[in-house]
Amino acid sequence: MPWSNQNGGGGWKGGGPWGQPPRGPSGGNQPPDLEELLRRSQEKLRDWLPGGGGSGGGLGGFGVKGVALAAVAAVALWAATGFYRVEPDELGVELILGRVTAQTTPGLNYNVPAPFGQVFTPKVLAVREISVGQRDWDTVRNIPGKDLPDESLMLTGDENMIDVSFKVQWNVKDARAFLFNIQNPEATVKAIAESAMREIVGKNSIELILTENQRRIETDVKNLMQHTLDAYKSGVEIRLVNMHKVNPPVQVIDSFRDVQAARIDAERLSNEAQTYANRIVPEARGQAAAVTAQAQAYRQRIVEEARGQADRFTKVLTEYRQAPDVTRERLYIETMERVFAGMDKVIVDQGKGEGAIQPYLPLDQLTRKAQPRTGGQP
Repeated sequence: MPWSNQNGGGGWKGGGPWGQPPRGPSGGNQPPDLEELLRRSQEKLRDWLPGGGGSGGGLGGFGVKGVALAAVAAVALWAATGFYRVEPDELGVELILGRVTAQTTPGLNYNVPAPFGQVFTPKVLAVREISVGQRDWDTVRNIPGKDLPDESLMLTGDENMIDVSFKVQWNVKDARAFLFNIQNPEATVKAIAESAMREIVGKNSIELILTENQRRIETDVKNLMQHTLDAYKSGVEIRLVNMHKVNPPVQVIDSFRDVQAARIDAERLSNEAQTYANRIVPEARGQAAAVTAQAQAYRQRIVEEARGQADRFTKVLTEYRQAPDVTRERLYIETMERVFAGMDKVIVDQGKGEGAIQPYLPLDQLTRKAQPRTGGQP
């Protein structure tokens, strides 16, 4: 049977790998020489192998040694692909036949190469961040940021709408669970963050969310997210929840701002009133305490004076009972002395007997006249 192609051509083409087949004397197509083809194939394979494929003659000797060397080289190259490097912020997770066998630290490590072994190196120390309610500016693709109302508009506990945008920072705490327990970690964390925020916002009124409850809401959302992710065994740790935009919807934001300004004014006036009360009340209490102290001192002084006068009267009464005439005369003289002490008069007393005159020396006037002369110039 003649050798021919299936395209209707006239024999073997010269573009084959082994050159033109031999032609017969008549110049027609001849069947290929199989021994010649085997010899050329052996020579080309010997050129690719080191050492020329051995010195043994014939195809049999070359095949044993060449195939052995090729097999050893292939195995060595395959085994060398098992080396891998773990960066400082990564953790290596080794798998053999689909089962986790070890977790490796940063540096050069080795595992059984593919297809039997596999290595994952998740970044466990990197702090990842996702945004909910707002798309950040993408500087790589030059995509501007914008609000995402589908994510940010939420219903509060008092049935008001509020626009909340926030960021969540998280990292990997269990590399094995992170790799094999959740399929899409980024999408999972974002979905759980949005769900947790909606649940917590739905438990608070709009006034508390806009004013004083933001820090507590962030803490509650963080705890709820961590609880949910732990239930999924996701190997994810939530580090921070930050509400960076909390506003009423755009349609009513002007009215809410007016209400908020009025609330701020009311709070300012209340603080001013409280400051005034804190200043006036202590002053009034101090004045009341001073008046009370003065009254107590006055009472004590009056009581003591009354007691002294009573004691003096008792002593005078005792002396009067013992010597009535002398005591009466003494009381009279002391009374007159107090009455006329400030008068510039000379008193002449007729005395007891008829025509008797009692002399009086105005010592007080002499004392008054001597004082200016003593204090003046000589």
